[in-house]
Amino acid sequence: MQETNNYIISLKDPSGNVGGPKANMDNIKFLKKLGFKEYWLDYGWKPGFWWHYNIWDQISGRINKFKMAYIALPHFFHQHPDIDNIIIQYPLYSNKIVKLIHDTVKKYSNAKLYFIIHDVEAIRLYADEPQRGQAELDSFNLADGIIVHNEKMRQWLKKNGVTAKLVNLGIFDYDNPQPLQKFTSYNKTICYAGNLIDAKFLNEYHQQSKLTVFGPNPAEHYNDSIDYEGQYTPEELPKHLTQNFGLVWHGTSADTCNGTFGKYLRYNNPHKTSLYLSSGLPVIIWDQAALAPFVKENGVGITVSSLNEIDERLNALSTDEYKQMHDNVKKIAEKMRSGYYVTTAVKKLIDD
Repeated sequence: MQETNNYIISLKDPSGNVGGPKANMDNIKFLKKLGFKEYWLDYGWKPGFWWHYNIWDQISGRINKFKMAYIALPHFFHQHPDIDNIIIQYPLYSNKIVKLIHDTVKKYSNAKLYFIIHDVEAIRLYADEPQRGQAELDSFNLADGIIVHNEKMRQWLKKNGVTAKLVNLGIFDYDNPQPLQKFTSYNKTICYAGNLIDAKFLNEYHQQSKLTVFGPNPAEHYNDSIDYEGQYTPEELPKHLTQNFGLVWHGTSADTCNGTFGKYLRYNNPHKTSLYLSSGLPVIIWDQAALAPFVKENGVGITVSSLNEIDERLNALSTDEYKQMHDNVKKIAEKMRSGYYVTTAVKKLIDD
């Protein structure tokens, strides 16, 4: 990339911690290597829906959004007319704010406006109600270009009317401070990390291959195939992932990934995949997931249609075959830890 004046816009973490979610923070860190500066939006957004908040939260949120929209943003862009490129980490959970940023940027500068997509609600929540997701698709067409997760997501957006330039990320990078897990033995063990309140499929896991789970909201009891090992920060968790494989699954069933978030795996790049791979672990992933081709092409795991296949698949895998898989993961992990995927996609988006 040529020497330019660039900014990356992100939504401030609603918990009040410095920065935002892990994927957002990693993108900021890696894009700073390309000369991007960070700009944080703070308008009191919280997870959930406005009607779940008390009246004072709603009033405060509207006031904060008004101040940001009509005072802070115009002031910032008026003071920085020389910006060349702006990247929005999407979603901002407000199509109005996206439109306002677009209009303000175009009013005060000649900057190009790009998005990095983290989630697409038109796919995740409104796949069966296209009229409800149309406002989001209209927001995407305000961009000069968009970084999407993978080819499946790119095709879906094009089919549904997004005309902006679309560049595939491939997989999310992961700034992992822990040493890579080294190969020691192949004992057919698996781990799963995530919010366990959403992992109802664990009730149906009855394989001999031991599954160790990490995260908040564990069940009161798990069967003998599952061990619960606690909850850790994203930075600390990787040193506890000493199993052979990391599991990428979602829904209520062991037979297939189902439900809103299970079906979403057909289009998105789950961040836990990057957690496992950047830690040095091959993955087990649903064979209909959008990331399944990446896993197979790079030899960094196995794909299954059902969790009930796991024992058979792992028993058929030799120690030498597993070690080769483990070696393949190391190459991908080193790329993730350097920000290879996001910096490559951004360069392609801007330079082309």
